Amino acid sequence: MEDWQTLSNEIADWLKEYADSNQITALIVGVSGGIDSAVTSALCAKTGLKTIALNMPIHQEALQYDLSNLHIEWLKSRWENVDSHTIDLTRTFDLYANELSNHSLSDLASANTRARLRMTTLYAIAGSNNGIVVGTGNKVEDFGVGFFTKYGDGGVDISPLADLYKSEVYALAEALGIVQEIQEAAPTDGLWNDGRTDEDQMGATYEELECAMGQIENPSSEALTERQEEVLGIYRRLHNANSHKMNPIPIFKR
Repeated sequence: MEDWQTLSNEIADWLKEYADSNQITALIVGVSGGIDSAVTSALCAKTGLKTIALNMPIHQEALQYDLSNLHIEWLKSRWENVDSHTIDLTRTFDLYANELSNHSLSDLASANTRARLRMTTLYAIAGSNNGIVVGTGNKVEDFGVGFFTKYGDGGVDISPLADLYKSEVYALAEALGIVQEIQEAAPTDGLWNDGRTDEDQMGATYEELECAMGQIENPSSEALTERQEEVLGIYRRLHNANSHKMNPIPIFKR
């Protein structure tokens, strides 16, 4: 059985060693109110390095905004090295979207623009504090179905959770004592006006997608249920459609 507290210490040590070896003195994390960013920011705080947690609402649902602030207050109550800022990007996004109003900005493009504005903000803060942007993606998102925005939340300097399944992130959250409301909240990227969840977008839960990813990496001879076959198809479709995010960009070579 995995010792999750030990693993959290190992990840924090790894972050600290990387920062020290590159003369980095600050870790910058976008805190969304979700489990991944909550765990990531807590791991950053455990390093003892200056950790800057940013809440960056863009037409955010009240629950997501409040959970983000709740987590930030929890962080600051436990680690003195945590600083935080709320940077409301709603007007920035609206001005940008208005400039593109004559170009039929799609709902997907609009959602991805939110993620890219946040990435730009994270790097602005990182560049002003001798810091790096710490990614919050997990293994299923980053290497399985590509559930992230290219050059948005996929634009990071280091990824402490990218080798962990979502279920393992939850186990880490419990070991770290992350606020219970965040542990129980439905996963969502918070990029859509209708508040759709990750499951709404992908058509499967993270638990189901983990099983599909495991089936592909280590095929089993056991017969799959009808639902498992369906999710396997969903996984393959998403993986193929989003492979351009997960693979290096094509380069013409002479």
